[in-house]
Amino acid sequence: MRPFKFSTTSDSNEVSKMLIANPHAMLLGGGTNLLDLMKEDVERPNELVEVDGIDIMKLLPVSSSAGGIVLGAAEKNTNTANDPAIRENFPMLSQAILAGASAQIRNMATNGGNLNQRTRCTYFFDVAMPCNKREPGSGCAAIKGHNRMHAIFGWSDKCVAVHPSDMCVALSALDAVVKVQGANGRQRNIPFKDYHRLPGDQPEKDNTLQPGELITAIEIPKNNFAENSYYLKVRDRSSYAFALISVAAAMEIKNNKIVKANIAMGGVAHKPWRATIAEKYLQNKEATEANFKIAAANEMKMAKPLEHNLYKVELGRRAIVRALLQANGGKTI
Repeated sequence: MRPFKFSTTSDSNEVSKMLIANPHAMLLGGGTNLLDLMKEDVERPNELVEVDGIDIMKLLPVSSSAGGIVLGAAEKNTNTANDPAIRENFPMLSQAILAGASAQIRNMATNGGNLNQRTRCTYFFDVAMPCNKREPGSGCAAIKGHNRMHAIFGWSDKCVAVHPSDMCVALSALDAVVKVQGANGRQRNIPFKDYHRLPGDQPEKDNTLQPGELITAIEIPKNNFAENSYYLKVRDRSSYAFALISVAAAMEIKNNKIVKANIAMGGVAHKPWRATIAEKYLQNKEATEANFKIAAANEMKMAKPLEHNLYKVELGRRAIVRALLQANGGKTI
């Protein structure tokens, strides 16, 4: 690990000034991702700015907002997942967080850090291999390499990495909003679908934060998904493994008709992938297994698998159906 300066402040405006003054500074929350990357010489900040003491980021652990809920960016994943208001009103989010990492990591990891964690692509971690995300312009070794874990949607010839978060997949399906603050206290709200980026020609950019901005909170609007939602994670082993495919499925159902369906997928793209084709098909349809299968098939027709991950197309189709069935109470009508 390279030497670095450690800075701390309780003033969010001061944090923004630090980030603008030093482009090589990075924020430190729980450190569960960043410190690993520094040890592997993937990330090389010359200054770490601790955010744990910033009051604006510490809603303990959640607060309500017009029937919805607001999560503090510096709050720990464990506290968020186990909060009674989350478990009752947004159970899919709790399921997703608890499916991620291990209990020890969730006890340290923060909500804001979860959004900003970097890909677990093995080529990104291996500094001896070319990687456009780590070193722009060097190439993407994964495209012609072992790409079993990589993207089937939204990838470019510059990068085929996937976003690793479970929590973010659920937040995408819940139409969350990321609240950020920049220089001079300037605040803005970013719809979750617009927060993370597809790789395009700049895979080194994971999100749409501007210089000096930091996440202060994550807002989840009120919805009617609590009774019919489910988070499914398919992985190589049952603990401490990233998703091959994950699906956050949420439906508002009245008289067995789907008033609204929100579906997001993980393990398939550079960002949480909204299955908008499947969503549109299901609207105003009956909540039946037959309709779930058609919706899933329609969505997966758009996949573009690589040499070693063709299996994800069929796995994704089955995972969407299974997640929707579970969200519908296991009914197979």
